[in-house]
Amino acid sequence: MEMGRTLQSHGHYCWLLLLLYILLLLLRRLLLWLVVVHSMAEAVMYNVVDFGAKPDRETDSTMAFLNAWDKACASSNPALIYVPQGRFLVGNATFKGKCSNNAISISIDGTLVAPSNIWLISKARNWLVFEYVDGVSIRGGVLDAQGNTLWDCKNSDESNCPLGATTLEFANSNNIAISGLTSINSQMFHIVIYGCQNVTVQGVKVMAAGNSPNTDGIHVQMSSDVTILNSKIRTGDDCVSIGPGTSNLWIENIACGPGHGISIGSLGSALNEPGVQNVTVKTVTFRGTQNGVRIKTWGRPSNGFVRNVLFQDAVMVNVQNPIVIDQNYCPGNKDCPGQASGVKINNVTYHNVHGTSETQVAVKFNCSSDYPCSGIWLEDVKLTYNNQVAQALCNNAGGDASGSVQPESCL
Repeated sequence: MEMGRTLQSHGHYCWLLLLLYILLLLLRRLLLWLVVVHSMAEAVMYNVVDFGAKPDRETDSTMAFLNAWDKACASSNPALIYVPQGRFLVGNATFKGKCSNNAISISIDGTLVAPSNIWLISKARNWLVFEYVDGVSIRGGVLDAQGNTLWDCKNSDESNCPLGATTLEFANSNNIAISGLTSINSQMFHIVIYGCQNVTVQGVKVMAAGNSPNTDGIHVQMSSDVTILNSKIRTGDDCVSIGPGTSNLWIENIACGPGHGISIGSLGSALNEPGVQNVTVKTVTFRGTQNGVRIKTWGRPSNGFVRNVLFQDAVMVNVQNPIVIDQNYCPGNKDCPGQASGVKINNVTYHNVHGTSETQVAVKFNCSSDYPCSGIWLEDVKLTYNNQVAQALCNNAGGDASGSVQPESCL
């Protein structure tokens, strides 16, 4: 009876926090919308064609885009950079702040195409970068990194392939909005949010082949107050990956697959590493993915942590590992054999997770022997394997379950 009251209290507390967080998000989006509307009414427009950009896919338009950015950044009034229809060849470009205004909108009707030579944008590790900017929004458009040739090189096990480049990165920036953008064929990560605050990503599409290596859809690291909404991600790695130093992250209404699922981690590769906290993943459909919701840490010492995480309303369709915590990640058995993860995981809730598993073990908690997982909660979970009840496997994991839970909890 006492356990039941504890579970009920825990549930009420979680729902209260969820409601308060939703209200804060709605208020933040309203304020951002008002700022954008006000800014657009007074914006000075800079068309990249006026700076020499050619929509012919052959003329290098990199300097035209950078010059348009310099004008917009130097403007004391809100600015609009416009990219009309057509295919614009753009090489590595870094759009730097700090700017004279904090309301620069980039409206894209066309497509930005990376050079076909896989070495050109790979040298800088990033294709398009915004750093130290405030109040930048990107709307619409297609980014085509032409990564197919690099994937083929890597998948053929050739030793001289370049590492590859991220398609779009925002670094050390605040008040960023990305909406309606499509990223295809990235060499590596599609969209990276690093060292940022107050970022909204919504209505984006990410497309890469299921066998494209390291093509994470959206990666968030060292950032806070990030919201990812209403997006479709098809890729060869994590649909969304969550790195160290992430807090107050909200992910909702995502279609994921193919890909490796939504992953916190890998964490704990370094001894001194910031943790991950206050993460909500809500209303996600995983279709044919390697994983569903995953937490992954290296099997070696670290002072990192994962806490206050909610996975809610997830649908699994033929997912290999629907629910997984793996604290023994050690690729190639290098630098960590026989060691235990130092990342401390606690207060993780799985609520209303339904669907089908491609493997018999649908729930796997493989936690650290030195720092066992604690506060793991399963609520209304139903996962099947071959139209039968699946299995759960626990190792160094503590917590409890409520409602209908299948497979039966091993906590």
